Amino acid sequence: MESGDKRITLQLMMAVGTAVIGSLQFGYNTGVINAPQKIIESFYNETWFDRYSTSIPETYLTTLWSISVAVFSIGGIFGSFSVGLFVNRFGRKNSMLMVNVLAFVAAALMGFSKMAASWEMLITGRFVVGLFSGLCTGFVPMYVGEISPTSLRGALGTLHQLGIVIGILLAQVFGLEALMGNMTMWPFLLGFTFIPAVVQCALLPLCPESPRYLLINLNQETRAKSVLKKLRGTTDVNADLQEMKDESRQMLREKKVTILELFLSPLYRQPIFIAIMLQLSQQLSGINAVFYYSTGIFERTGVAQPIYATIGTGVVNTAFTVVSLFVVERAGRRPLHLIGLMGMAISAVLMTIAMALIEKLKWMSYVSIVAIFSFVAFFEIGPGPIPWFIVAELFSQGPRPSAIAVAGFSNWTANFIVGMCFQYVEQLCGPYVFIIFTFLLLGFFIFTYFKVPETKGRTFDEITAGFRQNALGTEKYCPEELSSLGSDSQL
Repeated sequence: MESGDKRITLQLMMAVGTAVIGSLQFGYNTGVINAPQKIIESFYNETWFDRYSTSIPETYLTTLWSISVAVFSIGGIFGSFSVGLFVNRFGRKNSMLMVNVLAFVAAALMGFSKMAASWEMLITGRFVVGLFSGLCTGFVPMYVGEISPTSLRGALGTLHQLGIVIGILLAQVFGLEALMGNMTMWPFLLGFTFIPAVVQCALLPLCPESPRYLLINLNQETRAKSVLKKLRGTTDVNADLQEMKDESRQMLREKKVTILELFLSPLYRQPIFIAIMLQLSQQLSGINAVFYYSTGIFERTGVAQPIYATIGTGVVNTAFTVVSLFVVERAGRRPLHLIGLMGMAISAVLMTIAMALIEKLKWMSYVSIVAIFSFVAFFEIGPGPIPWFIVAELFSQGPRPSAIAVAGFSNWTANFIVGMCFQYVEQLCGPYVFIIFTFLLLGFFIFTYFKVPETKGRTFDEITAGFRQNALGTEKYCPEELSSLGSDSQL
């Protein structure tokens, strides 16, 4: 453990670790549908035949499978947009505890779908677990950001992404035919989400509520101070407490910030635009095309054992998230995001060349593996972890729930578009499909270079002061508006 603001206590790590079980759930349910694709398609065909005495048409099967993949994102859209309804009413910790009910419901629907001979149950279960995951992608970064010391906020914020990639890796390993990726066990593979939910429900009551929520939302200073002492491992928490009190006073000077006001007010317009673009840079990078369909991509490039190559992708994914964890507080958010975007663009070009030449040069299958591995590695250096926690850094306590809801909505909508459309776009574009992502990645690189500020080691007030100065410099305010902003008003 380190001294001062960099102290990592057992209470802090337990709280963060318990919260990121929700991130693991998100990752697991993102990756779990990949490996058993052919087995579940066979289940759809058998069920269709039992009902209608004919094989399912190929176009129907493609559509049904695309819905099975993408309905997860539709649930995520609704879940992410509902974050604010929970966190301000029930608190951060209690919200995470309550929504595990959705994980239990989803596990039951997916786990018993084969027994009930119902693809409708499977698809409904995917929607419900998407709803749960969408809520978790709002709750976890918010909770982790609010309990972390300023100097560790980036590193601990990266643990959300680490939870996601470990979940994806678990799904890939459990999806092996020898384990649960077979005709008998696949319902257990999908229903496994029940177990992390039980573990989180057992551990969350032992974790503290966010001290920011206790002080600012509930006005419980004594309780907030007590929680801070446990989280920081020291009796001197006056600096943290003072920062929260300053933020609370700033909130009293501004009315509650709605989602509409984030876009209408010049004070919030720039940071919410940055937040949305960062989320889009994550999802429209093409990463979920790899996660959802990597096994199929490896098959088409002639890889002998595509499922093991897919697991290799998960291992690379996890390893480079750990790398990001250790360098994010040294290198900063902005440089890592830029490196990640440019590296992914170069990898996408390499992937396109490999896929285009695979028929003529068989050794290009190895190039495709290297390209996909580097694509995933660069994603985890920047575009993977950074958009999740930087949104919480760009906004103070007042607009933060609304901002995270908007950012989550943007992320999940883009996730849905990629999940639903990639198969069709790939059929249209063939090996050149990743060129589309290359142009998008270069566009996001340019945007990040010119518009995204560095947030490393800065308090919430320091980060938003820059946006406030920009707003004051470019917009005309009446004296009453300037008075309501105050000298240290928060964005």
